[in-house]
Amino acid sequence: MRLKDAIPKKGSQKRPRRLGRGISAGQGASCGKGMRGQKSRSGSSTRPGFEGGQNPLYRRLPKLKSFPMVNRKKYTIINVGKLASLPANTEVTLASLMEAGIITSNDGPLKVLGDGELNIALNVHAIGFTATARSKIEAAGGSCEQIGSNQ
Repeated sequence: MRLKDAIPKKGSQKRPRRLGRGISAGQGASCGKGMRGQKSRSGSSTRPGFEGGQNPLYRRLPKLKSFPMVNRKKYTIINVGKLASLPANTEVTLASLMEAGIITSNDGPLKVLGDGELNIALNVHAIGFTATARSKIEAAGGSCEQIGSNQ
C-alpha cells in the first residue's frame, strides 16, 4: 500500500470546519480570517461586483456613449431600385440575388429597403420589408412574402 492509495471511501463526507473553538481545533480565535477588517467579520463578505462604495462597473458602463449593442441582428440589405434590373415575374431570394451578382456577400437574412423606383412585377421573399419597399413592389404588380420572423 502506498500513500496515494489512502483516499476516502466513495460517498464519504469531510467534516465541516468548526471555527472559533480554540487553538486545538485548528481554526481558533480569528478563524483563519486574519485580524480585523471587512472580510474578517461574521456573515457573508461583500456581494459580487461591490467596489467599496465606488460606483460599480455594472452601473458605470451604460452611462458611457456609443456602446455597441450586444448580439446585434445583422441583415443583408438591398434597395428596391437595385431589383429593377431583374426580369419580370422573377422569384427574388437571397440566393437568387447572389447568383445574379446583385449582392456579393451574405451578411444575414435579406431585408428590402425602399430607395429607388421599381416598374416590373417581382415575387420577393425576404425576412423584412420597409413600408415604402412593400408599397413600391405591390404598386408595380409584384408580391412581398415575409419568410421567418425578424424578431
